[in-house]
Amino acid sequence: MTADRAARRVLSIVVCGAGPAARVSQLVRLAQERGWTVGIIATPAALLFLDVRSLEELTGSPVRSEYRAPGEARTRSLPEAGAFLVAPATYNTVCKLALGVSDTYALGMLAEAIGRGVPVVILPFVNEALAARKPFITAVESLRDEGVQVLLGAGGWIPHPPGTGGERLESFPWAAALDAVEAAVPVSLD
Repeated sequence: MTADRAARRVLSIVVCGAGPAARVSQLVRLAQERGWTVGIIATPAALLFLDVRSLEELTGSPVRSEYRAPGEARTRSLPEAGAFLVAPATYNTVCKLALGVSDTYALGMLAEAIGRGVPVVILPFVNEALAARKPFITAVESLRDEGVQVLLGAGGWIPHPPGTGGERLESFPWAAALDAVEAAVPVSLD
């Protein structure tokens, strides 16, 4: 396997602070079973949902959520990601990313990935009220215009009535999101 191909098999999973975040280890294991090296980037809100230590043991790399401090040595625990998967993605993250807001490490990494043409797949976890808002609809359209796959609707996430998200955690479509990532990553035959 070439270095280029190896880099493409590195998946950065960006986790936002929503119900399915506590179950992201399911996605990590599924990706690893499919031959991906996985790294986790968490939004600050996601840290409340995650068992960081367990995820670090599972992936073999630190969960990143902040930029390095001034003067802190630059370290890279994983090769450059060949794809990014944002799951679960919140209303807040989708809207901010579409606007170009980069006020967290996760948003900064995603903004840069989109600008470099790295495949980015977003699997939102939003309710019907939030999904019906014009800022969210506009954000989804904007991200799709930039080549980002937003898995909203059939084959992705179907928004739920407000207050019922907890009832839908078991059916969060981790595998469909990973399928979309794999369809977006070019395959080289070497």
